[in-house]
Amino acid sequence: MLKIPDAPMSIQKGIPLKLILDKEAIIQLAKNISFVYPPFNELDFSTETCHNIEDLSLKERSLHIAKLLKKHLPNVYSQAIEILLESLTSPLTKTEGNGLAGLFYMPHCSFIEQFGLDFVYNNNVDPFEISMYAQSELTKRFTCEYSIRPFIVSEQKRTMNQLYIWMKDSNPHLRRLCSEGTRPRLPWSKKIDSFILNPAPCIPILEQLKNDDDLYVRRSVANHVGDIAKDNLDLALDLCEKWLDNASVELKWVIRHALRNPVKRNINRAIEIRKLAK
Repeated sequence: MLKIPDAPMSIQKGIPLKLILDKEAIIQLAKNISFVYPPFNELDFSTETCHNIEDLSLKERSLHIAKLLKKHLPNVYSQAIEILLESLTSPLTKTEGNGLAGLFYMPHCSFIEQFGLDFVYNNNVDPFEISMYAQSELTKRFTCEYSIRPFIVSEQKRTMNQLYIWMKDSNPHLRRLCSEGTRPRLPWSKKIDSFILNPAPCIPILEQLKNDDDLYVRRSVANHVGDIAKDNLDLALDLCEKWLDNASVELKWVIRHALRNPVKRNINRAIEIRKLAK
């Protein structure tokens, strides 16, 4: 039976977050894969992956697990990723209150981030489409906001065209990925320099999602506009000012949240727009 280990609902004081990707998670991951792909050697994978993992941080553990997945799964990316997708548990049914259990899938995202653009690993067949599909499924269980970024950097036009389709999807996790994954300065991630220089490709996503039904998505839009304001303040202010026209209560919240940092910096225009968004 496919499952993921229990995890806290939030970060616990004195308990390192990295412990979510500890031996229990690794053993369960091996069981899930073996359940859908019997040739997988649970014992060898678990033993090698757990060796000397204690000193690794959360991100280091995720990458470590991803690299050993590559070693122990079939040596063709598309085959390996299909097995990983078959081993997924059911998608999340809500956007809030899901706790930290989804971090179990962080190595799956690291696998795509590291190897999802590697032609050679995929028998010289373009892996872009299977990587996009994989992320569309994974983000319904754990956000792919980090794994999508190398695709934006390396294949911006193709990736953005896909995001323009996903931004209209019925699944809020997929819609949020479009906004969050394209943030120019997403925390704990590499900057997207082209969007810092020119955020224009992201604007259609923000326009589409600014009135989204789900707060989870609208919060991402607000944070994205806040990112834009750090490097392109006038553009962010113009966008928020335009949105004021017939803005709903929910959109006014987005505007206020987006401008909180410029307001802290005493930017007069930001203060005025924020007042109008009350």
